[in-house]
Amino acid sequence: MNTSGDRLRILLRECHLSATDFAANRKITPQHVNNWFKRGVPMARLDEVAELLTVNARWLRTGEGPKHPTDPANENTGGDTQVAIHQGRHLARGDVEIQIFKEVESTPGAGRTVLTEAPGQKIRLPLQPLQTLGIDPKNCLCVVMVGSSMADKIQDGSLLAVDRSQTQVIDGEMYALEHGGILRVRYVYRLPNGGLRLRSHNHSEYPDELFTAQEMEQQHLNMLGWVFWWSTFNQRRNTLLLR
Repeated sequence: MNTSGDRLRILLRECHLSATDFAANRKITPQHVNNWFKRGVPMARLDEVAELLTVNARWLRTGEGPKHPTDPANENTGGDTQVAIHQGRHLARGDVEIQIFKEVESTPGAGRTVLTEAPGQKIRLPLQPLQTLGIDPKNCLCVVMVGSSMADKIQDGSLLAVDRSQTQVIDGEMYALEHGGILRVRYVYRLPNGGLRLRSHNHSEYPDELFTAQEMEQQHLNMLGWVFWWSTFNQRRNTLLLR
């Protein structure tokens, strides 16, 4: 990992973000990104790329110093974690912290789970993209993806950020739901009389599920909110809101 291009390649891999998706986010061509891999990130783009990926611009450019803005200067920050999880550290300017929730057994050995806060565990996200999307950090939570129902888009074990204020369904958007204490992440579509259709990205292995309003109530199927981040920000929401 000798150049900023090498570090960029590894950062994108850690985030499960393709060069094509990253190029679309930055409004450049995939060939530009491939050139950055080979020749390094241009000095004029270092700050914006570092901010997007939540790393220090100096670390991205030289490999020296702390990787993340809130990491101590002497901390080893090399490279297997997807995102930085913090426990009581001071925030860098322009960052916000979002609480992580995990599934835990409600009664040991009973096989039933509930979503509950992971004590002291939060992720740090840059504030500016949230403001651009009209998202209030106070309305957000972060959850851990379990299973392969959304593969290849979202991998098992990935972290997702959810806007709890956005529970009104827009057909085809991705939402987090709680189903009898179990976290589910699906594309959601409306059905007549208040029903919902849930679709997995991996729909060849996980067929569509249809629920009437009565079934949703009986099975405790509740909308947690709109998924706006997993390895990058879901920019599509802006277009939908402007229609």
